[in-house]
Amino acid sequence: MSQTAHQPKVLIAFYSRSGVTEALANAVAEGARADGAEVRLRRARELVPAEVMAKAPGWREAAEAMNAKYGAPTEADAEWADAIVFGGPTRFGAVSSELKAYIDSLGGLWSQGKLNGKAGSVFGSSSTPHGGNESTLISLYNPLAHLGLVIVPLGYADPAMFKAGTPYGASSVSDNQATPPTADDLEVARFQGRRVAFVARALKAAGITDTKQGQGDQVGAAGS
Repeated sequence: MSQTAHQPKVLIAFYSRSGVTEALANAVAEGARADGAEVRLRRARELVPAEVMAKAPGWREAAEAMNAKYGAPTEADAEWADAIVFGGPTRFGAVSSELKAYIDSLGGLWSQGKLNGKAGSVFGSSSTPHGGNESTLISLYNPLAHLGLVIVPLGYADPAMFKAGTPYGASSVSDNQATPPTADDLEVARFQGRRVAFVARALKAAGITDTKQGQGDQVGAAGS
């Protein structure tokens, strides 16, 4: 079988308001592509009306600019992928509502078992050093497990991990000023992309990411 047949397909579904998490998402994509993956970058959409966004200077303008570059994530994107990477800013120590809304929309695929065996990973950002980066990433592991994804943490498997990031996923601190990720932050994100692509390729080669069996079929098979 050709190497192209095992080329992993990676979906990076993220939410970013000021561009900090967007920069991490692009670095993850860069790393995945460097390892031979086909990548789709998708930005989750706002859940509030324009008049609410207008109360935060620059929010609507930044959203419009990013939405022009990235389509909204869909069920079809998740089904297409061999790996799904979720990324977003922390909100009170947990995932942002915009990204969570997309995750919640995947119930149809979950009920059919169509996400079982795909690789899954997470990254995020916060405004302050102790603003919830790690708790947000760990909380995202919960839906990954429920969806049936094979969770891919970073550990300390690359020298970049001793300079930035977390063992749970790439991260960045914006210092309440939308400060862009540092060079070390981005290097961790690129490593994450490579690692996810590597694991997804192995799962795909084993035929695991191709699981399309429905939950009802699984229950029936287990009882037969």
